Amino acid sequence: MDNTVAQFTALLQQQGIKLNPEQLKQFELYYQELVSWNEKMNLTGITERDQVYTKHFYDSLSLAFYLKMDDAKSLADIGSGAGFPGIPLKICFPHLKLTIVDSLSKRISFLQHVCDTLGLENVQLIHGRAEDVSRQFVHRDAYDIVTARAVARLSLLNEFCLPFTKKEGVFAAMKGSDPAEELKEAKFSFKELRAELQKVESFSLPVEESARHIVIIRKTGATPAKYPRKAGIPAKSPLI
Repeated sequence: MDNTVAQFTALLQQQGIKLNPEQLKQFELYYQELVSWNEKMNLTGITERDQVYTKHFYDSLSLAFYLKMDDAKSLADIGSGAGFPGIPLKICFPHLKLTIVDSLSKRISFLQHVCDTLGLENVQLIHGRAEDVSRQFVHRDAYDIVTARAVARLSLLNEFCLPFTKKEGVFAAMKGSDPAEELKEAKFSFKELRAELQKVESFSLPVEESARHIVIIRKTGATPAKYPRKAGIPAKSPLI
């Protein structure tokens, strides 16, 4: 086991997450495919191996430090890009029924290839916009945990993600810098979309010490029928 993997494994063990050899192999394959496909299409600006393991894999798994993944059955990752945080969480918690929504078909092709290469089962990959997909009965108010990592400001994210979240379920927005300003701005959207702020967890990424915040939001009721608004409208006029 090289230094990168040894450090990754040790850091996760400190958080109570133990990886078996098969899972470590899946992470390594994921890294290789990410770098290989990144030469053909823009998936990530981070390609150094130790950086990918810290800034993508460990960072994605940080959600499990604050939420009980073993208790959840379903997870939706909205605007997943190259598969973060959904795929690392699925590798670590194979029981999760994972749904990934992304608006770019090339990224969905990459993710399908990753799932096939890693042998991941019970993963649904959907090419579409969150506003359209969450209107479908099967996805509406349906998921135990919904997440989005560095996608948009909270007032907009709430409208993208809360319609997927089941009543009493959790939407966890994964952020970099302190979201205090965004939280103030998002107060109206919480009320409109039947949700309340539970807590904000903050930590620093190991080694490079950059700030991370996870905004944990509880869904208190079914999404009102008028939300989300038609694709494109939330971005133009967020719920502020």
